[in-house]
Amino acid sequence: MTVVRDLPAGLAASAARLGDASGVLDDDQVSAFIHEQLSAHPFDGRSVCVLVPDATRTCPLPLLMQAVHGALHGRASRITVLVALGTHAAMGEEALARHLGYAPGELEATYPGVTVVNHEWWRPDAFADLGTVPAARIRELSEGRMELDVPVLLNRAVVEHDVALVVGPVLPHEVVGISGGNKYFFPGVGGQRIIDVSHWLGALITSAEIIGTTGTTPVRALIDDGAALIPAEKLAVSVVTSEGPELHSVSFGEVRASWASAAEVCAATHVTYLDAPVGRVLSLVPEMYGEIWTAAKGFYKVEPVVRDGGEVILYAPHVTEIASSHPEIHEVGYHCRDWFVHQWDRFSHIHWGVLAHSTHLRGAGTYDPATGEERLRVRVTLATGIPEDVCRSVNLGYLDPASVDPAAFAAEPDTLVVPRAGEMLYRLR
Repeated sequence: MTVVRDLPAGLAASAARLGDASGVLDDDQVSAFIHEQLSAHPFDGRSVCVLVPDATRTCPLPLLMQAVHGALHGRASRITVLVALGTHAAMGEEALARHLGYAPGELEATYPGVTVVNHEWWRPDAFADLGTVPAARIRELSEGRMELDVPVLLNRAVVEHDVALVVGPVLPHEVVGISGGNKYFFPGVGGQRIIDVSHWLGALITSAEIIGTTGTTPVRALIDDGAALIPAEKLAVSVVTSEGPELHSVSFGEVRASWASAAEVCAATHVTYLDAPVGRVLSLVPEMYGEIWTAAKGFYKVEPVVRDGGEVILYAPHVTEIASSHPEIHEVGYHCRDWFVHQWDRFSHIHWGVLAHSTHLRGAGTYDPATGEERLRVRVTLATGIPEDVCRSVNLGYLDPASVDPAAFAAEPDTLVVPRAGEMLYRLR
């Protein structure tokens, strides 16, 4: 199904970039580059909305924020930092302070003149209506699988500023291919319908096929169409992280160009290739993923290297919730794409983003509507703080986390142990 188009010639090269896949940058290099690039851009007298990720993305955000603020303070008429939650939980003051690099309650002392707000996706009045992506375009992108008008709603803070500046990392992503760029607008601070349609489009393609794709995937094309309706000037500081706190690269320019530049580096640094599939993966899920809604990335990134009939274990003793903001997942459970496609009348009323999450975590499989039999390619097991009965009720396996010894798993043949699972993509050569 997937039609992936090459990026426009010269797009990545039109952004300024420091660094590459072969090395890492020190803090002074990063700060100097950002200051140089932003100082040369006409921000004077203009209001700037800075979009940043939440804590489910790894990057030295305090370093980036200090450099951005240093280049904009005294020039921009107003600076608002908008946390692109998507539909994740809001960040409280202590979490925001830790995330952005200031003492709780002392935002003004560290970042004078800056306002910080969460994207309040649960409030209808938080959005501005930018128009519509027409049904004919959705039919084209989905190759006839969907045909509906998609309203483009965006957090009004973006619309009410002259410049929208995205600041954050670029990573392999299960829905869009490579994250970053215009994805910070949709789903980062976008309305429910475009989130639902974009995620379900990605689910129809399947995560295993789309993840890590650097071209213009159908989902990337959809969010680019939505972003084209944004009246503000759109820029980005896109970074690619290393395994430590350092960065491989930092790119600045028009948002699509900056993303394309960083995606080139990401494709070379964030994909690990195996010569043969493995029978079992133990994903060690870091604490920045607080619920299965985000900890599922520990599955998405390794599904391509697990052989048929194999198993992925998500080891996350700190996780005690499936998805507190999306209780519908308890109603539908975790199933393959075809389970929903062949029973669409039964499930179409559920937010399609929830259905997409379900299919992404359950992976590839088939469903026979005549017999009601679902066959799943791999097993998914939770070794978390979620009780066994809850795991079973949503069609996932259970393993007592106290029984898991990562070192013992690593010593076993045909087993891959992935540290800090969720950002590095694993593929077969």
